[in-house]
Amino acid sequence: MKKPLLVTCLFFLSGLVTFAQTTKPIGRATYLKVNPATLINELDISLEQELTEKISLELGISGIYTDYPDYILAKKVDIGQKKPDISTEQFVDARGLGFRAGMRWYIFSTRDGLSRVMGTYFQPVLFYKKVFYPNQEVTINNTAYKESGDKNVFGLQLLLGRQIQKDKLVLDPFIGIGVRTKIYHYQNFDPENGTVQINNGRLVSILPSLQIGIKLGFKM
Repeated sequence: MKKPLLVTCLFFLSGLVTFAQTTKPIGRATYLKVNPATLINELDISLEQELTEKISLELGISGIYTDYPDYILAKKVDIGQKKPDISTEQFVDARGLGFRAGMRWYIFSTRDGLSRVMGTYFQPVLFYKKVFYPNQEVTINNTAYKESGDKNVFGLQLLLGRQIQKDKLVLDPFIGIGVRTKIYHYQNFDPENGTVQINNGRLVSILPSLQIGIKLGFKM
């Protein structure tokens, strides 16, 4: 699944760049950015297009190559929550895609004459991620069975940040809060009284989140 995932990310990114270049209003900037804080489990790329002096649209895509951070939260952090019946190997070898869209409002403009706080913005963000867990083979009564699973993630983030530009280089630190819903589906097999019990599980988890990070990029 690695090659199709990479091809999909590159195709979507190419489409974003082409769209920005063909629809770019005169005098409005376009920024291409990456979030290095997420590199532990995904490649997160975003494209921001200025629409007016204070409003811009940001679209993003992420290619997920492991779900290990979720394994830590689901398996190692115990706050009395229900836990999905997904193995460590499935978490580690997971693959997926994520999409994100946000409307950014820059609070101050050049007309305000406040150069020290220029680039300060508020941004609500909607995102969706789909994670596929690899099949894991188990043998029961000399018969092989394949256990499977997947996860859907929906969320909302409210971000406050300040985009700093020096020549073509862009630094975009941000902080915020949010809420996300995770829906796990998994199928497992267990021996029971000489037979095989099929367990079709579904787990819904709704939790708040804290967002802290910085994006790096350049003006196109």
